[in-house]
Amino acid sequence: MRPNLPTTLLPLLLRSTTFAADPKETKPCTVYNPSNGNTYDLNTITVQPLIDHKKAHKDDRIESWHARGYDYDRNFTMNFCAPVIETIEDVVGVEEELWRNVSAFYMVGKKTYSMGQASTEPFFRGRKLVLNYTDGSPCDSESDRLLPRKLNVPDDDDDDDDKDDWDDDRKGHKDSKSKEPVRRKSTLISFTCDRDSLAPKVHLSFIGSDPDECTFFFEARSMAACGGVSEAQQTLGPGGVFGVIALIAAAVYLLGGIAYQRTVMHQRGWRQLPNYTLWAGIFGFVSDIFVILTSSCARFIPRRRGYNQLPTSSRGRDAEANGLMDQYDDDL
Repeated sequence: MRPNLPTTLLPLLLRSTTFAADPKETKPCTVYNPSNGNTYDLNTITVQPLIDHKKAHKDDRIESWHARGYDYDRNFTMNFCAPVIETIEDVVGVEEELWRNVSAFYMVGKKTYSMGQASTEPFFRGRKLVLNYTDGSPCDSESDRLLPRKLNVPDDDDDDDDKDDWDDDRKGHKDSKSKEPVRRKSTLISFTCDRDSLAPKVHLSFIGSDPDECTFFFEARSMAACGGVSEAQQTLGPGGVFGVIALIAAAVYLLGGIAYQRTVMHQRGWRQLPNYTLWAGIFGFVSDIFVILTSSCARFIPRRRGYNQLPTSSRGRDAEANGLMDQYDDDL
């Protein structure tokens, strides 16, 4: 009989399983790809809001990213992982307190339609880096894009019947849509790596939308989608890498020289060091310079007041004695 676990242990097991499945904790708007070990940071292409109508940095943009619809009769404005920096009002079907959190929108005439609220959680769908915005304006329930289209009309006699069938389908479609819950617009952005240094930071393209204009698809080509080494792995800076290379070179020089001097030249003691004569000469030169500098600086050190030191040589003592005898004769 299989033993049953106490119910109090189930939350702990679920929590430990969750932590094991997500070993990398990333900051907002970044995602870790375990397949290649890279971290993708989209904060570099996020347009920051203006401070007192001025840019915080020299290279900052003064407007959000734009995508042209071309044959589609609309143009689109969006930001990545943050709301658009433009001030928008009267957003269709969105509460007023949520206007400042709109990350993508388009305008039709004087009407503003939201394509989703801000999201800071990009994710991978297969090998594709994707960002999804949801909870935009309500989808148009009266759109004709979802209605069945009759491709082949046999003859003119059946036009009236076809028109009646078309109206019936349209009415039935409206009735069925009115019974469904409110669907809201959303945006799906697929990111592609672009390593062209001369290209702009982001090249945003509109791909299309579903027939009822409820989900919009975009492609963003950017260097940010190429990924990089995660911060946890990137522990050494340029100076640290140079230091490691220098230490390795010094170790190879020292160990290789000792092995050569000991086995080939049969040297022992300090002479086993590579280029011993050179290093000994350098050490002697440095020590001599040190002695000269210290002796020169000693002249500037104030001495203690008192009796002067008598000369220690015999010639000095004789000269001093003769001077004292001459002084005695003069006194007499």
